[in-house]
Formats: sequence, C-alpha cells, structure tokens
Amino acid sequence: MTFAELIQAVHNRPQHVVVPPLWGQGRATFGGLVAAMIYEAMRAKVPAGRPVRSLSITFVGPLLMGEPVAFEVEVLREGKAVSQILGRAVQNGEVVALMQGSFGASRQSAIDVPAVPAPAMKPVEECQELPYIAGVTPEFTRFLAMRWGLGGMPFSGNTSREMGGWVRLRSDVSYDKISETHLLALVDAWPPIPLSHLKTPTPGSSLTWTIEFVQPVAKLTTHDWCLYRAEIEHARDGYGHIAAGLWSPSGELLALSRQTVTVFG
Repeated sequence: MTFAELIQAVHNRPQHVVVPPLWGQGRATFGGLVAAMIYEAMRAKVPAGRPVRSLSITFVGPLLMGEPVAFEVEVLREGKAVSQILGRAVQNGEVVALMQGSFGASRQSAIDVPAVPAPAMKPVEECQELPYIAGVTPEFTRFLAMRWGLGGMPFSGNTSREMGGWVRLRSDVSYDKISETHLLALVDAWPPIPLSHLKTPTPGSSLTWTIEFVQPVAKLTTHDWCLYRAEIEHARDGYGHIAAGLWSPSGELLALSRQTVTVFG
C-alpha cells in the first residue's frame, strides 16, 4: 500500500487499519507514517478554517505491522479560535502512540517577524542519495528519497552535530498537493543524528516529537524536493535532543521540529 492509500484507509476504517511490512522501521512501523495516520484521524474532528499549528507525539511502543490498529480521537476543548485534540493509536488493547494537537484560526496581529531562513545546501543533484537496499536500509525508505548534504549517513562514524539535505516522496507517486500529513513523513524520514556518530549498526528510535507548522502551507507537490537540517543540541546516556527545520525548494519555512531520541549504543 502506498502512503496515500494508507491515509485513505484511516478515513475509511479508522478502527481497523493494517500496515503492511513494506512500511517497516525495524520491527515497528515507520514513525512518520504513524504520526501521519493519527493526525488524519484528528483533523477530521476539527472545524474548517483551523489549520494545525503544533503536534506533540509520544511513541509509547512499536506499532506492529500486519496487525489491526485503531485510531481514537477526543476533542479536549474548542475555543473561539483554537481546538485542542487528542489522538491515540491503539493495538491489541494498548496505546502505542499518543498525539496532542493544537488547531487554530488566524488572528489579526501587529506582529510580523520573518521566518528563519533556509540553510545553505548543495544542489540536490550534487548530494549523495540513500538508496533503498532490501535487508540493509529500513523498509520504508523504498517510499521516501533522501539526499545527504550535511553530516554523515547512519553508522558512518561522522561526528558532526548536523545532518541534512533533500527529501521527498519517491517519484512514482502521483502529483498530490503537499499537506501537513506529508510533512510529517518527510521530517521523520531522517534517522536520529547520533546514529551517524557510530561505526556499527545500533538500534535507535524517537521517544517524543514536537512539530510546529508554518501556515498556510507552501504550495508544493509530492514531487518537490524539500530541504531538511537538524542539529544535536545535547546527547548523553543513550538519549539525544535534536532540533530541526524543513524548508521548501525556494526557501520558505515549512515546519520546525524537536525530538528526543533513544540510542541503544
């Protein structure tokens, strides 16, 4: 199933979605897809005119592939401009992921501060691609293309604090309009930076993730390359704290991200 087909499955049968092994990240489902599916279930409960401003995700446990998962949504509060929504992914009677979202209508304001500019990056054609290699790279990378422009690939022994480059859905998808759902997958496609510091394969995963979106979302399609840059702010005792940003090809800020990641080595 493609990314679009899985998102549609959330709308068609939110109480019974089965993710195929093609979307694996080790024994679990790719976290960006998990977040995207919960978000889609939540968005259906939000009044029109209230785009998502921020999401906070906790990955409680692995969402297993090949087994049904249900998406549950609770409206915590609806104010004059802001809706607070809680979403859960539940599998085998247990919560495997939890998401709290803030959706807010625009307000009149005297404040207008330009967005953080995009970092300098080599052209996409000059950046090394992470190829999909069965049994070597995570299974979900067959659906997402990443090209390195900063830092090192996982387990390369590169101790840079930075990682980044270009990312998009692979070119066999249709020309769909980019939404926040796609941005969740694009941001989370990148591996935790601490893994590039290691020289041998070692498990690592996201523990918590907060992402904020710039509204309105820039007009892009699923074939456009987006620019990603992340930086380790601190890492010790098996945990890393990472700040990141995602920009459009023309340098428009799309999203700001923070993650706490775990590394088992």
